[in-house]
Amino acid sequence: MKAVWQGKVIAESDRTLEVDGYHYFPRDAVRMDLLKQTPRTGSDLQCPHGVQFYDVVAGETRSPRAAWSYEAPQARMQPVDHWIGFWNDVNVR
Repeated sequence: MKAVWQGKVIAESDRTLEVDGYHYFPRDAVRMDLLKQTPRTGSDLQCPHGVQFYDVVAGETRSPRAAWSYEAPQARMQPVDHWIGFWNDVNVR
């Protein structure tokens, strides 16, 4: 699986996990240099899994909150603890 944004491969792995229709990539398969941690909102703080969103950034181009990670997942999301999921304009294929 690959996560592609603006023609750049930002994650690639053959060991992704699919949960609730989203593919999660192990952190070591993600170009973390292209992700910038965002401040948590009130609804983020209510997430029972400790969600942390990231903007995908390259130069002046940014896709806000297009990636996320569960930093303190409850049992159901434990398999993707600290893995990275993508959405919005990041194409996962």
